[in-house]
Amino acid sequence: MKFFQKHTTLRPYSRGFHLITREVEAAIPAIREIQTGTLQVFIQHTSAGLTINENADPTVRKDFETFINDMIPESYPRFIHTYEGPDDMPAHIKSSLFGCSVSIPISGGKLALGTWQGIYLGEFRDHGGSRKLVITAMGQ
Repeated sequence: MKFFQKHTTLRPYSRGFHLITREVEAAIPAIREIQTGTLQVFIQHTSAGLTINENADPTVRKDFETFINDMIPESYPRFIHTYEGPDDMPAHIKSSLFGCSVSIPISGGKLALGTWQGIYLGEFRDHGGSRKLVITAMGQ
């Protein structure tokens, strides 16, 4: 069994959902050495999240952003954790809902994503800054 791990930092993204599949693949070219395995991508932040979804039509990402903001508005009057601004607590909740990691099969040295699938970064802060990822590939 082979294990490869890479710590990488994504450039700052604007608030919303962004495809980061290419950045993840570029950060860990060693996946080419794995015929059968798994890639785990973990984000080391509590105000951003990861998910897998539609990689072709950018309106899907826009709809994700619209829906999640309607579901968890910054104007919710009962938030007490507002020290870092009105987008802070909503960002924490969104991060918990989407999660901090994704797991993707590796087949034949490539990510076994479906035809229309890509890895999304959900940036839930207005100014979240750069985001750190731990990317781990394992298999044989």
